[in-house]
Amino acid sequence: MLRSFLALVALAAAGCGPVDLRPSFRRASGVIELPAGVTEIRHELVLSASAGDVEIAGKPDTVLRMASGFQGRAAIVIGKAKRVRLRDFTIDGNRAALARPTGLPPHDVPFARIAAGGGVLAFFVEGLTLTNVRFREMDGFAVIAAASRDVLIEKVLVENSGGRMKNGRNNTSGGILIEEGTERFTVRDSVFRNVLGNAVWTHSLYTSARNRDGLITGNRFETIARDAVQVGHATRVRVENNTGRRIGFPLAAVDIEGGGIPVGVDTAGNVDQSVYAGNRFEEVNGKCIDLDGFHHGEVRDNVCINRGPADDYPNGHFGLVMNNANPDMRSERIVVRGNTFQGMKFGGVFVIGGPHEITGNRLLNLNTAGCNENAARFGCAHFAGEPALFESGIYLGRRAERPAVARGNRIEDNEISGHRMATRCIGRAPGIAPADNTVRNNRCRDQ
Repeated sequence: MLRSFLALVALAAAGCGPVDLRPSFRRASGVIELPAGVTEIRHELVLSASAGDVEIAGKPDTVLRMASGFQGRAAIVIGKAKRVRLRDFTIDGNRAALARPTGLPPHDVPFARIAAGGGVLAFFVEGLTLTNVRFREMDGFAVIAAASRDVLIEKVLVENSGGRMKNGRNNTSGGILIEEGTERFTVRDSVFRNVLGNAVWTHSLYTSARNRDGLITGNRFETIARDAVQVGHATRVRVENNTGRRIGFPLAAVDIEGGGIPVGVDTAGNVDQSVYAGNRFEEVNGKCIDLDGFHHGEVRDNVCINRGPADDYPNGHFGLVMNNANPDMRSERIVVRGNTFQGMKFGGVFVIGGPHEITGNRLLNLNTAGCNENAARFGCAHFAGEPALFESGIYLGRRAERPAVARGNRIEDNEISGHRMATRCIGRAPGIAPADNTVRNNRCRDQ
């Protein structure tokens, strides 16, 4: 069987027509050798559900290109297999020919169930490794790993990918999606460039198991229109030592209508026992770190720098924002230590709930919008009756999605500078007394 397959490959290389790779994917074990050069595929390549210890390997110039009229969920589909490795080839999604405006799925439907235009779709897989696989011009997700275990994605390249909705905004796709209770996963040492949706994203339905025991590290992000990293509905996830620039660009692809404000490291659902540390982002047209659903975790030693004026960031925001949209969590016991947020359009840290530790942070050149003096130009308002919100360096709030008064927090040894920060560095919502939180040894100055 293998000899016949290699003979077909040789004929294709000699210009004798396309190769149907589907028979080779029926192997239950062993190596599936992909041909050199460009091979157009017209149907998804489905690995046998009984497969185990399979390697899908290419050569330096191997390209699987999805042909016009391609039919399938993804170029390669892997379901219920064990110990599968993909390495050393490129998947070209032919987005110019195959792109179709697509919205988000209903709230009770996982992305894997409606997948289209993707690179690799894996579900119920135990042991999945991708190494040196390159994805380009994908209309869907480069990779979806759903309800799987022991997933390693390393040294991949994702570029010029992601779909749009009818209004031209991004539909979250283009990057790597880990969903539906996937356990023990790693995404490391990879590059994401010109991705319209979330570059690396963990996601599960509210009714599904949370993703768990993950590591997202050493990745580089360049020009991402939604989030560089989003940790959604997860526990015990570490996001460490990633770098990125131009998050929230291009402007025309940002999903403003859908509330998809871009973020360097975002959070959604119920996320605990997790750490965001040592990440560095520059030029973020949105928030640097969003903690919507984050509790009992650490955010430390991250850097976020914007160097332009407020007008350069139409969706600019705080450096770090706490939130509580998920009904199963409360914003409590978060350590925010040693971070640098510089050039934020509004404030440095928005706080709800507690007790939290917010210490040793450098919040520099804040409120470049000049709130509230420039309210007519930049808005500078969110909650009615809380005029100090957007003009404060650290703001102690009384609610986000749900009421959660900031009490019992320790705010100390922070350096805070920016527009009128000498007198506005710590702001409080109405009803929060100075004695409700420990605030001391903060250095506040105008800039």
